Amino acid sequence: MKVLTAAQMREVDQLTIKRGIPGLILMENAAHRVVEYLERRFAPLSQQKIVVFCGKGNNGGDGLAIARLLHVRFRPKSLDIVLAAPADQLQGDAAANLQMLRAAGLEVGCELRETMQQATLLVDALLGTGLQGPAKGRAAELIQAINSGFPNAKVVAVDVPSGMASDDVDNEGPCARADATITFTAPKICHALPPNCDRVGELIVAPIGTPAELLEQNPALTLSLVEPAWLAPLFAPRPRGFHKGDCGHVLVVAGSLGKTGAAAMTGLAALRAGAGLVTVASTPPATGEIASHAPELMTEPLAGTDTGAISLHAYGAFEHLLEGKDVLAVGPGLGRHPETVEFVRTLYQRLRLPAIVDADGLNALAGMNVRAGGPRIFTPHPGEMARLCQRSATEIQQDRLSVARTFAQEHGLTLVLKGQRTLIAFADGRVWINPTGTPALATAGSGDILTGFMAGIIAQHPQQMEKAVAAAVWLHGRAGELGAEALGEPALIATDLLRFLPEAMSELRNLSVAQ
Repeated sequence: MKVLTAAQMREVDQLTIKRGIPGLILMENAAHRVVEYLERRFAPLSQQKIVVFCGKGNNGGDGLAIARLLHVRFRPKSLDIVLAAPADQLQGDAAANLQMLRAAGLEVGCELRETMQQATLLVDALLGTGLQGPAKGRAAELIQAINSGFPNAKVVAVDVPSGMASDDVDNEGPCARADATITFTAPKICHALPPNCDRVGELIVAPIGTPAELLEQNPALTLSLVEPAWLAPLFAPRPRGFHKGDCGHVLVVAGSLGKTGAAAMTGLAALRAGAGLVTVASTPPATGEIASHAPELMTEPLAGTDTGAISLHAYGAFEHLLEGKDVLAVGPGLGRHPETVEFVRTLYQRLRLPAIVDADGLNALAGMNVRAGGPRIFTPHPGEMARLCQRSATEIQQDRLSVARTFAQEHGLTLVLKGQRTLIAFADGRVWINPTGTPALATAGSGDILTGFMAGIIAQHPQQMEKAVAAAVWLHGRAGELGAEALGEPALIATDLLRFLPEAMSELRNLSVAQ
């Protein structure tokens, strides 16, 4: 699902109008979508006390159309329309909807009345995606009223909560609270990225007649929200004759003395994600401990240092391990011994196999040219991203989207920047936003599990690597959500994700069957 800026949304609307669908019809369609949601969610609407807040622009025109439809179809117990500007300031389609509202027997006012405080439902149509800067004047006053003056009311925002800047990830001025937001045609940046994505409530993306090709065939639209329907075909039921060789072989290079858990979790996650075979390569003292976590894991010893880390000398005997493998995952629990760093750098530069690089693998590559001859997927958290970019973690967090896109383009790789709304950036400038996740994932080993999920799914679907990466991120977040719901956020630990992965996968599998 494409995610648009305000300018892109205006362009799409203008092209839709040029194709023959008048703006007034788009506004009417938007009003119908909102009323349909209200009918589903708050029935019976005839028993609701409703206040519709309208601005003087197109968002206000939507609100006036919504009020008219509510009046004509449901006759709510009470229905008040509050304008943020004098009626004679409305123009174009908004003015036309005001005229139709009055023809239907309704009037509008500019002031709040004490009786409105008993409202049970508020429709926020004050300010839309055209807002420049913080909300001011009467609109700002009404936003404050929405937030504090209606203690028993649910708030449904039209397109965006009023005061929320469409293209910004944060707000300087007042912003309406919303229990739900119905946006049209496509989500906007504010709906998709934190912290604003937490302020929109339930997000419904409603079609209003825009031709699909204006979105899907427009190469300028490079930002998308990951949809489960994209990923579902990867999880269709397997043919009856499938065997382990059809499911791929993952090689994990991970672990060191005292850090065997990271390697074991990565290997187990790859198996749980569906890989047919998983081999974990580490130092001799570590391999025994790694194998003890699960008999299904195969292990291979690598030359080690006197401290139990992988030695640079391990590379000479390493290349034979790559035979028959479909994907490499490198980094979890490796440590930062200088010889291990050199081993990772040598392996990275010479490897042609698809490789996922995480944790200490990323730390080993910091400061070097990371363009490579094979597919590369980096999975940093903000601290690791800061080391890769030689910037501070604060700077990374302040501009996550630009940082991820630029790094992926400059280095010709796929970057998975972890965090709330994990970003998946591709070398061609596209960025996918993952909608699943929970604070419960902020726990030791969570990243190792993600690396394993990713390796396991890529091993099964090497020709659909982009979707495999997205599926791993989506499932990781969804398993976290399911685990947090069952156990509570503080109690969730990384290995719990293995327990809840099957339920998350079944959601995608059920979608694939339905398709």
